[in-house]
Amino acid sequence: MKTRLDEMKADAEAFHKKHPEVWVKFVEFTFDRINLGYKHYSVKAIFERIRWDMGGAIGGDGIEEFKVGNNHPPFYARRFMKMFVQYDGFFRTRIQKSATSPPKGDDYNPEPYILNMDRMSVAEGERLKACLNDSH
Repeated sequence: MKTRLDEMKADAEAFHKKHPEVWVKFVEFTFDRINLGYKHYSVKAIFERIRWDMGGAIGGDGIEEFKVGNNHPPFYARRFMKMFVQYDGFFRTRIQKSATSPPKGDDYNPEPYILNMDRMSVAEGERLKACLNDSH
């Protein structure tokens, strides 16, 4: 069953393949923060610096100019921490709620995403409540 997370992950992977220079900048700017002594940092701040640094090259036709989407940073953070395991936890990540959301495309049926609380264990219900109440 396809979820919103699947859609966002596919978008981020397609963007990554099309624009590897963003990954190069991401790694460069992340190590810049690490080398300055930061133990944790904001993935959003790294992306804003990429936007600033790449200036006019962002946003546009997708051929000569491109836009860095706001859904991409969490995937870049997770990718970085998988590739450089010694920095696992450098970026704070959360449970991706989109894993239980229907895709936004036209070809989905929302019925499978309706939760049946009666079938959940107590622990699953508590995790779900915590996830839904997470205001971060």
